[in-house]
Amino acid sequence: MKPLDLTVILIYFIALSFLIWRVSRRAGRSSGDFLSGHHDLPWWALCLSLVATETSTLTFISIPGVGYTQGLVFLGIAAGYCVGRGAVALWFLPRYREGALTSAYTLLGQRYGASMQRLASGAFLITRFLAESIRLLAGALPVVWLFTHAGLPVGRWTVLGAILAFTLLYTILGGLRAVVWSDAIQLGLYGFGAVFCVVFVGHTVTMAGWHEAWQAGRLQVFHPMTATNWWHDPFTLASAVIGGAVLSVASHGTDQLMVQRLLAARSLLEARLALIGSAIVVALLFGLLSVLGVQLWIREAGKSLAGLGLDSPDALFPHFIVDALPAGISGLLIAGVLSATMGSLSSTLNAMAGASLTDFGPAPQRLIDRTMRALGYQPRALSAPRLMTLFWGVILLTGAALFTMGTKSAVILGLTIAGWSYGPTLGAFLCALFLPGLGGRAVRTGFVVSLAAMALVLIGGQMAGVSIAFPWLVPLGILFHLGAAGLVRAFGPKSRARP
Repeated sequence: MKPLDLTVILIYFIALSFLIWRVSRRAGRSSGDFLSGHHDLPWWALCLSLVATETSTLTFISIPGVGYTQGLVFLGIAAGYCVGRGAVALWFLPRYREGALTSAYTLLGQRYGASMQRLASGAFLITRFLAESIRLLAGALPVVWLFTHAGLPVGRWTVLGAILAFTLLYTILGGLRAVVWSDAIQLGLYGFGAVFCVVFVGHTVTMAGWHEAWQAGRLQVFHPMTATNWWHDPFTLASAVIGGAVLSVASHGTDQLMVQRLLAARSLLEARLALIGSAIVVALLFGLLSVLGVQLWIREAGKSLAGLGLDSPDALFPHFIVDALPAGISGLLIAGVLSATMGSLSSTLNAMAGASLTDFGPAPQRLIDRTMRALGYQPRALSAPRLMTLFWGVILLTGAALFTMGTKSAVILGLTIAGWSYGPTLGAFLCALFLPGLGGRAVRTGFVVSLAAMALVLIGGQMAGVSIAFPWLVPLGILFHLGAAGLVRAFGPKSRARP
């Protein structure tokens, strides 16, 4: 690694540390302020934080490889995301804002009782633990590769520990406010890196090259849909737009990871601006990274990955960063890769701490207070959220240590895991918003049954070698939930939802 690259990386982390120090002084005086950012964060910062939360190192590294091998298909997914977020802005956000809620699952608690709120929040915590542990482990791999091939060999667990320690530091000190502002800076960094790479490679691409890419199908946005591939190919028109829209409704309308940021907005209008803006920014980011992949395909004259000496599409962009970019810019892109990992991790830690302290009553707060007093410490206002954040950081690191990476793409694996709970949870929210006649017993039973059914589908499919495209997992979970809830409503004891 060249000295200029190291200098750029160090300057970035010094600047980020200074920002964290400034923001941490306004972390708030109460647990609610720590987890909600005082409900006064600007919409554009929340917009960038949403994008940084849903993207990661794997997104940043993988999409150029997908663009190289399959074309602009991630733009089709982005189209579905735009449709889904429009639905969330129209129907979900007003319900959240009118109650000044601190958790997405408070709405279910108000409608169906505390047990439903705890069930939904528990499913969220399990899903986040599994998905983020895998994402943390897989996200460390390209960082290790980049440092090793840049002349600075480091071990996987050294990278994991350093990323988690630094992320925990600013998440614990500054709460949601520090997470949002650091997310905005981190997204700006790797967004700039994507723009630079597109411009840098674009000077070497000719119109004849673009014509060859068109003929080779590298400019297609959707895969052709057939009678046999529509349910297992995520990039057909139906999967990307319809399935992607429903997936986006679930992720941005019912997942505490995203809803927590929308609840921190100053008003309903600003929450909607942040949400719709995030769809546009995600589409731009997906577009830039996909175009970069196509440009690299033209630059390499359409060589196969094996012909380039690469084992997988994910190896394409790291090789380009180390081998082709000038000194300084290469360091900036490595800092961008680190930023992508920290952005998604910090958001997860803060959201998991918030759900733990908000959705399970006063018990977690009391347990922390009693434990601190037993150890001779006097609890303070921010002791509980900070210690809960630290707790989940240790749990995620333990999870990353226990998991091993298989042959399946970590991005697809993470989305598949999210599909286990997204459908049942969205089904419960749809009942609360549009089916007031269903009682709490029916909705709770439907939720538990649909979680079990989705687990059977995912585990059974894995064992049988049958895969369902991740955009279709959420609609399937909704059908399981509504079907089970409807049967309970029709044949079981009657109970009424709360008004």
